[in-house]
Amino acid sequence: MLNYIKGMDISSLDEIEKLGAKFYDNGAEGGLIEILKRYDTNYIRLRLWNDPKSPDGKPYGAGNTDYAATLRMAKRVKAAGLGFLLDFHYSDFWADPGKQRKPKAWEGLSAAQLEQAVYDFTRRMMLGFIKEGAAPDMVQVGNELSNGLLWPEGQVPRYDNIARFVSAGIRAVKETCPAAKIMIHLDNGGNNALYREWFDQYINKNNGEDFDVIGLSYYPFWHGTLEDLASNMNDIAVRFGKELVIAEVSMGHTTKDYAEYEKLPPEKRKGMATKPALCEKVPFPMTKEGQCDFMRAFLDTIEQVPENKGRGFFYWEAGWLPVAGSGWATDEALAYIKEAGPCGNEWANQALFDYDGNALPALQVIREYRPV
Repeated sequence: MLNYIKGMDISSLDEIEKLGAKFYDNGAEGGLIEILKRYDTNYIRLRLWNDPKSPDGKPYGAGNTDYAATLRMAKRVKAAGLGFLLDFHYSDFWADPGKQRKPKAWEGLSAAQLEQAVYDFTRRMMLGFIKEGAAPDMVQVGNELSNGLLWPEGQVPRYDNIARFVSAGIRAVKETCPAAKIMIHLDNGGNNALYREWFDQYINKNNGEDFDVIGLSYYPFWHGTLEDLASNMNDIAVRFGKELVIAEVSMGHTTKDYAEYEKLPPEKRKGMATKPALCEKVPFPMTKEGQCDFMRAFLDTIEQVPENKGRGFFYWEAGWLPVAGSGWATDEALAYIKEAGPCGNEWANQALFDYDGNALPALQVIREYRPV
């Protein structure tokens, strides 16, 4: 059984430190990893993009998490004695239910060639991390795969190709790092029909390679109530027999704008993802106290999963401060994903640090929480 995970995704860290981000705990400056460890964090999740820059070498932003950047952070995670979850997106930029764009280098490949490309890339990356003393303890093969990966060949309902591509990545992980746990991750953690259909297709109908952990995203402003999350987790824990980890979760601590920190003109700012209409859907106010209350209720929800299969969480981008120069995309990234933008930071009001980098009380809730 997995030890209980109190995890954090801090994939933007390498970038925001270079841009001047500072972190504080009770007024004393410290490194983000050091502070999080003090609050009982025991695992760090880092995303990996294939080639997050334009053909002429301009970065896509949002951490620019290519192999070199992710490796720099992974070495720090291992040096701190924390677990390391490596999150393969199999894209040059964000991969989620709304976009699973193939890496530029894989354009035009057939399904068979894509399967081989997933295997080769996964194997090469794994061997690189292992050689550098940063072997992952857990590997996520694909990111938020609710609608598949490597579109259009691997887009739902092409579950046959989805299983081929995911299985290729899993085989590469097992061959290079057999001790690593393997996670398959979907979004919309309150949607039981999604999880039942997806994993029934993968496990029972398409004979996908075996894995260890079902990962779920749960954002209370998008993915239903905590009761919906509980109902889904309680069902799939028994139905599929896997351990469950919330791979992404967050909650706002304020609705105050952070334009003065970003230093962008209004037309260049996307602004916070939690617009007022979304905030109204959440039965917790987006205040420091509301963030604490949500985390307590959320942790209790995981604890109630049957057979002790709720094994923890990763808080998404716990330290993504609104420093000038760090946003969810650059103009070059928008051209790659064919979106209009604008750019800027969407997430700063959902971090576990305020806009000035001070640790928030929700970290204390996490530290004090003791699963049975």
